[in-house]
Amino acid sequence: MVERFSRIALVLLLTSAPVLAGCAKWAGSSDASAPGSPGSTDGGRAADGSMGGAAGAGRAPGSPDRPNPKEFVALGDLRDIHFEFDRYDIRPEDAQVLEANAVVLKSNPKWQILIEGHADQRGTTEYNLALGDRRARASMNYLVAQGVRSNRISIISYGKERLLCRESSEDCYGQNRRAHFMVKAR
Repeated sequence: MVERFSRIALVLLLTSAPVLAGCAKWAGSSDASAPGSPGSTDGGRAADGSMGGAAGAGRAPGSPDRPNPKEFVALGDLRDIHFEFDRYDIRPEDAQVLEANAVVLKSNPKWQILIEGHADQRGTTEYNLALGDRRARASMNYLVAQGVRSNRISIISYGKERLLCRESSEDCYGQNRRAHFMVKAR
């Protein structure tokens, strides 16, 4: 009886492996126009030590599709948004900022966008990298809902590694909890 069960389990495993491999491949591909489709799902780090961006999800470092953060610049036309402690939801006042950012981005369709997710200095490095990723994704999803094409957007999380302010005060922490927008002309 046990031997028969083992054979059945082996047959099921061998026959389902190609199906599962196909599903994994499918999950890694995305429709570039689908909201929220870009994003790092591997939880790994890019070659520069940061979390991988949207366009580079699942690809090797140095791949032409992986964004190089050094190629992006900040523009005064695009404003940062900020988040509450331990949150990644978009506040009403920041929704207005994102709507203004979306207008600028839609009027410049050749720009590639990099959204950096940041956290304050409290918490572990791993936790803050994940939180920064969720903040960047929430910002990206909002822009996509406003009509910015998702295939133009990449995300990266720096967690608590790139602080604007280093003081131990709530005002300082609030400055660090942000999504920062960078662009690169094609």
